[in-house]
Amino acid sequence: MTTIKTLGKTGPTVSAIGLGAMGMSGAYGASDDAESIRTVHAALDAGVNLIDTGDFYGFGHNEMLLGQALQGRDRESFVLSVKFGGMREPGGGFTGFDGRPAAVANSLGYSLTRLGVDHLDIYRPGRLDPAVPIEETVGAIAEQVQRGFVRHIGLSEVGSETIRRAAAVHPISDLQIEYSVLSRGIERDILDTCRELGIGITAYGVLSRGLIGTSSANHTADDQHSAWPRFQGENLTHNLGLIDRLQPIADRHGLTVAQLAIAWVGAQGEAVVPLVGMKRVSRVQPAVDAVTVTLSASDLAEIDSAIPADSVAGTRYPEALMSNLDSEN
Repeated sequence: MTTIKTLGKTGPTVSAIGLGAMGMSGAYGASDDAESIRTVHAALDAGVNLIDTGDFYGFGHNEMLLGQALQGRDRESFVLSVKFGGMREPGGGFTGFDGRPAAVANSLGYSLTRLGVDHLDIYRPGRLDPAVPIEETVGAIAEQVQRGFVRHIGLSEVGSETIRRAAAVHPISDLQIEYSVLSRGIERDILDTCRELGIGITAYGVLSRGLIGTSSANHTADDQHSAWPRFQGENLTHNLGLIDRLQPIADRHGLTVAQLAIAWVGAQGEAVVPLVGMKRVSRVQPAVDAVTVTLSASDLAEIDSAIPADSVAGTRYPEALMSNLDSEN
């Protein structure tokens, strides 16, 4: 794959699709380290250079795994995007986000060590710490940019006001936020803010955590998302019905519905890059192929008609987690 994009005015040049590594550390059921490492290698060999992780994925497991997978690779051949600040307790739950300047330096030191690299390409708080002004958090990362340990500063799941305040302190490469044919909340104002300021979008959740490209038969009572609003009862039935409307369009292009959903995100702009979660080699090539597809204006209009903005049933996170999203406030 040779298609590349630049994340905003100041960000790095990246592949038109990124590898989301969270699932390699047990976030979506069992994972296999050896297969995960093979998947990273397959993605890199297919031209995917953007790899996204978080220091709280698997309590550091994800970074250590990527450190193994990337060992021996030319450091300039991959772009590492790392989130920090998620605080967790031994049972696995999240207890908040720490954006204090002291936490920035501490977390960065651990990430560099676990990943086995001397710098991170993009460093970002995983969520807004409501107790710390975003100016202080970004300012602390900017100090690490000056020291050479970080090249670009990103944000995650924050709203327009926070984006503007952060960008006034230091150039922002990209905003990482959920964006899919089902989750289009950023189109209300956040997307326009980012375009105005020259900030890219790295979109996660492009398959809505497996909702797109599956069927109700795949969602059982023990599915870890079964308690999430979009996967419950009538919401699930409604949402799967929306997704079914994409099948004729996908068929016309010789794609699966999941591939069409990836292609749709990639078609939203030159600085919009879909992050696709992968933990098996078999997932790599179909995802890479998806972003080589050109969707015409009429294709995009047909998809908009099939799944209008705000037609999804249920919030994208459970209520307790929604409260952590500055982007929704």
